[in-house]
Amino acid sequence: MDSGAAHEEEDAAAQQQGAAPATAAPPSPPAQEEVAPALESLPLETRCPPFPLRQLNGFWLPEITLAAGVPALRARFTPRPTDVLLASFPKSGTTWLKALAFAARNRAAHPPSDPDRHPLRRSNPHDLVRFLEVEFALAGEHASGALGDEFEALPSPRTLATHLPYSLLPERVRSECRIVYVCRDPKDALVSTWLFTRKAAPAFGADAEGFAFREAFELFCEGRSICGPQWRHVREYWEESVRRPGGVLFLRYEEMLLAPRSSLRKLAEFMGCGFSGEEEEEGGAVDAIVELCSLGGLKSAEVNRSGSGKLPIDNKAFFRKGGAGNWRNHMTPEMARRLDRIVDDALRGSGFAFAGSA
Repeated sequence: MDSGAAHEEEDAAAQQQGAAPATAAPPSPPAQEEVAPALESLPLETRCPPFPLRQLNGFWLPEITLAAGVPALRARFTPRPTDVLLASFPKSGTTWLKALAFAARNRAAHPPSDPDRHPLRRSNPHDLVRFLEVEFALAGEHASGALGDEFEALPSPRTLATHLPYSLLPERVRSECRIVYVCRDPKDALVSTWLFTRKAAPAFGADAEGFAFREAFELFCEGRSICGPQWRHVREYWEESVRRPGGVLFLRYEEMLLAPRSSLRKLAEFMGCGFSGEEEEEGGAVDAIVELCSLGGLKSAEVNRSGSGKLPIDNKAFFRKGGAGNWRNHMTPEMARRLDRIVDDALRGSGFAFAGSA
């Protein structure tokens, strides 16, 4: 069977599965037992390295995440009311958000005024704030129990992370944890994801050198990317932040770049570790954390220039430019306008829009 026919069958299967359009209200997440047994019947996408993707509830997720990560998360993880979950679409400011959240929450034990001895100089942010479904997926079924015990042994308050769409989070997580979500302009998220994929794919035994940007762009416009469609991922968390502002904090990456100090204050206040006037006036804690977690500061740490951590990816792959607007170096104006139209149409009626359309 040729690839075109295969993908036509995938699209037909997606329609038979009742995949929701981008503007539809988030569906209820499936029960745990519905995920793994139905895996082989879910629509398949093999053109997005480094993983084959399957479509569930309208989202494309790595097969390994659906086979092992989501079931183990539902069965092995017990959320606590003091937990804070950092959520994001891939390559949307996740690494920076993890660093800021860790430094803010742990500033009493690890003063940011002493950066040379700070854990962020010895460990990658992804090792300090761990991905739930990613680690469960990589651990596999046989090790998921031990990993669940490891998460359970972490002292409260815990700060953890996910790339899962809101509708696929376990109900207990949605109801008990506070969630911080960071979104990024989809054009930059696409470019960053494509560049990251080319660097990270060999760690998973995949070759992404031939994965052209034009192909990645076309797939992204169809919503076919890890955790895609990006705009629906964003919309779900945005709408929940409107419904429950005390339970979900919604941040924009571009606004964080422009105003890192006020963004850090908002983040810390939401996490329950707000800065006192004395800390700001006398200790300069906010400035110290912003400097500690700056891209330059994180990239310069030896741990982020070599080696890897809990994720089987070189730490240096997580750091690039970290700015906004780099999509202009990879997309034509016509491509940018096309993607903007797709996103604008999908977000219509939500009350949310991305700034900086082409």
